[in-house]
Amino acid sequence: MSRLAQRVPEPQRPTRVRYNVLVFACTAAMLTYLDRACIGSAKGHIQEALGLSEGDLKWAFSAFPLAYALFEVPNGWLADVFGPRRVLLRIVLWWSAFTAVLGLVGLRVAGFVLGGVGLLAVVQFLCGMGEAGAFPNITRALHNWFPYQERGLTQGAVWTCGRLMGGLTPLVWMVLVEGVARPGAEPGEALLLAPLVHWRAVFLIFGLVGVAWCAWFVLGFRNRPEENPRVNAAELVWIRSGAAVAAPGHAAAPWGRILRSSNLWLLGLMYACQSYGWWFYLTYLPTYFKDHYQVPAASPLGAIYAGGPLWMGAVGCLVGGFLTDAFIRRTGNRRWGRRLFGVLGHASTAVCFALLPLAPSAFGFFIIVSLGGFATDLTMAAAWATCQDIGRRWAAIVAGFMNMLGAFGGALGSWMFGHIPQSVGLEHGGTVSFLVAAGLYVVGVLCWLRIDASRPLVPDDAGGALASPAAGT
Repeated sequence: MSRLAQRVPEPQRPTRVRYNVLVFACTAAMLTYLDRACIGSAKGHIQEALGLSEGDLKWAFSAFPLAYALFEVPNGWLADVFGPRRVLLRIVLWWSAFTAVLGLVGLRVAGFVLGGVGLLAVVQFLCGMGEAGAFPNITRALHNWFPYQERGLTQGAVWTCGRLMGGLTPLVWMVLVEGVARPGAEPGEALLLAPLVHWRAVFLIFGLVGVAWCAWFVLGFRNRPEENPRVNAAELVWIRSGAAVAAPGHAAAPWGRILRSSNLWLLGLMYACQSYGWWFYLTYLPTYFKDHYQVPAASPLGAIYAGGPLWMGAVGCLVGGFLTDAFIRRTGNRRWGRRLFGVLGHASTAVCFALLPLAPSAFGFFIIVSLGGFATDLTMAAAWATCQDIGRRWAAIVAGFMNMLGAFGGALGSWMFGHIPQSVGLEHGGTVSFLVAAGLYVVGVLCWLRIDASRPLVPDDAGGALASPAAGT
């Protein structure tokens, strides 16, 4: 065959506009983790400003995931009805505004203190209320723009970026607020790099970053590839190659059929069990090394330790996304292509949490908790791709439901990780907390063994029906 015959005419080459959509999705995920992870890094400063003890913040820490849970499904429904562009814009503007407000809580002005732990909990609730629905909307956007063959990898990329930003946040916080100490420096020794801003200013900076993202997003993102003139016919054919046209939803969602699905409830229970332990990484871990292993807050090693589960989680998300898609392409078995990596990930995480009380040092704890982060996030792409597989045109509702129950689990975990040490004492509180989390990951394994990604919630939903034999068992 000649080189001329092999050449594809330029107009027939698929454009790659869908990857611009993936960039929007990944950066949105990074913003969510930047804003939600910074509260854990600020924990010590907030306690000092408000005169609180370790356990007093459990109410504020649980307020965010509680609100996040309550507003997940409504925001997912809005994405299915109106499209993710309008809803994501409102979501990011809302949470960015209240992230900035967080820096004012406890501020002394003319002898008056602007609120205490109650106001902190309210603002955290409003932040969670605003951020709710971000990932269901991202899921809906990916559903509109990518064929099923790329769902696992794109979901893995989104969660990789989010976790990576969560892991970077303690380092960013250290450089901005704590300064950088010499490795092995003694307490009180001069810093290599002085703090750059007051801790309250960081919340304002992070809020402004979100506003800037919104301006960029509204200019470049469209709900569907048909709405973007830069998408050519060849790319549109590829996007729709694995499914019929992903029609937008409408107000009359089949709520009865959706809510009667055992598949949906198992997916949500699994995610609640996962989130219970995972929220420890965001809320209590950043100060755990300082309180239990005397690792200084300004130590680069301490910031790396605090971000360990999220660093490794970023790798787990990407690896899990690659593996779940590769398994399905090779075998055509969607059920086990999602299930297998959920079972492996949750079983491994249960072992890691059970081993945490035996960690002999800060480094040992870091290794075990980081492996736990990797194992947990090995399941993320499979879980969120399953939302698309079984939800189809109602993918955002399904994702919102799963994330809602996950956030309830996270709220309970955030509260319990503060309450258990108060109840049984600091000496044994960590051991009990970690063993409870391990037990819940075992429940997650049992859920995964029953979740079936090949069984849609609404079987006769022609708007999302898959045209590929790989959609079968």
